[in-house]
Amino acid sequence: MPIEQSSPLKDGELLAAIDIGSNSFHMVVARYVLGQLRIVDRIKETVRLAEGLDGVGGLNQESIDRALECLSRFGQRIRTIPPQHVRAIATNTVRALKSPQIFLLPAEKALGHGIEVVAGREEARLIYLGVANGQPPREKRRLVIDIGGGSTEFIIGEGFEPLERESLQMGCVATTKRFFPNGELSKKRWKEAQTEITAEFQQFSTAYRERGWQEVFGSSGTIKAVGDICTEMKLTQNVITVAALKEVREQLLQFDKIDNIKLPGLPADRRPVIAGGLLILDAAFTELGIKRMHISDDALREGVLYDMIGRRSERDPREASIQALCARYAVDMPQADRVEKTALKLFDDVAEDWLLDGEEFRLLGWAARLHEMGLAIAHSQYHTHGAYLIEHSDAAGFSKTEQQFLAVLIRNQRRGFSNKSMQALPDRLAKSAQRCAILLRLAVLLHRSHERDAVPDPKLQVTGNNLKLKLEKAWLKAHPLTQSDLEAEQEYLETIDYVLTIA
Repeated sequence: MPIEQSSPLKDGELLAAIDIGSNSFHMVVARYVLGQLRIVDRIKETVRLAEGLDGVGGLNQESIDRALECLSRFGQRIRTIPPQHVRAIATNTVRALKSPQIFLLPAEKALGHGIEVVAGREEARLIYLGVANGQPPREKRRLVIDIGGGSTEFIIGEGFEPLERESLQMGCVATTKRFFPNGELSKKRWKEAQTEITAEFQQFSTAYRERGWQEVFGSSGTIKAVGDICTEMKLTQNVITVAALKEVREQLLQFDKIDNIKLPGLPADRRPVIAGGLLILDAAFTELGIKRMHISDDALREGVLYDMIGRRSERDPREASIQALCARYAVDMPQADRVEKTALKLFDDVAEDWLLDGEEFRLLGWAARLHEMGLAIAHSQYHTHGAYLIEHSDAAGFSKTEQQFLAVLIRNQRRGFSNKSMQALPDRLAKSAQRCAILLRLAVLLHRSHERDAVPDPKLQVTGNNLKLKLEKAWLKAHPLTQSDLEAEQEYLETIDYVLTIA
């Protein structure tokens, strides 16, 4: 059963994308007009969140305070935009935290909106989407490189579709901190650092070279800064070449300390991290054999905007990912369809009383479709295996937060409820995830026998934590296993303070 699509965007509606990066925070507000985006506002603040990482998964309070002050200002700007038209994305620094919620809880409060954490490869997909829409694709395969504060993404794509996506744990802030911790520069140290950096490219560089490309684009702060330096030095115009990059590097290495760097076109807020960013770019040119790079003004935040348009249309990339996972793990699709249909019927019964929305409808449907994917590993504990698979899969279009939501539903589809799995979610999602898990449990239970015939018109009524499930008495009498399972389910639900009655 296909999942119901969200209502399409209307002309004139505003969208906002917030990129909580490791170096800078960005916000873009755009108006949707005739199928296109018209940018109406941009805000960028240098926060350097990655500077606060302590190497063991912690983040210092000074960095947190800078982030919260910035997010509160962003929050004022989006206050009048409908929440469903706003998407806030956190990247590498938040991914690196041992306990992300310690940062995310106050951050969401300051912003006044939920924040999703995305995996490196999903970040790469969104970057490519932004660049591809900003630079209309021609019949050429493209390599896109984005050097952020904490990670660098490499994408090969054709048209609007990425073909290869990689994310390396190196960015301008982290790399500067790693190789020039005392702020001292030298040609010897640069060469040693480049050798180490280049080695990290070897995990994918051969495959990328074999795949090939006809043009190269770079995006985000470091590459734009290098492009501006090249322009001011009259080396190139809106492109970076091997010769120009070499000249910029030589000029930078004339300085013995990062604080002393003065290059034409280099803004003051970029000076503290330009050495690490240039080092990564230099290594990328060398290891991937790049001769010429065009500069894109569009990046992750624009990609998020276009992705939001896709989610509100028939082009939701998440649907394709779910279909691919079903195929990969040989899901029994007739059974999945039966469970999905019943789960979504029960959802419709209770959505208003339980304050569940269209996005939760979609996530429940996808969880129902994937609920048996863990059988590809083993029948024993298949719900646990399935939860692990969805949480750790490379599922294009999904944030890590959304994958955790799906994992909670799949993990809790049977037997006892797992408090540990629920704790991985932000508090704002915990109740809706628990309630969607209950709906999935009932749907799975009603279809345990894998019978082709539909369950005749089940109805669910709820008042708070009290549930009344109505089933045809004749059908229930003819299914004694279901009766037994429902009795057991009453006990399971009692452990989380829900009361189920069967009528």
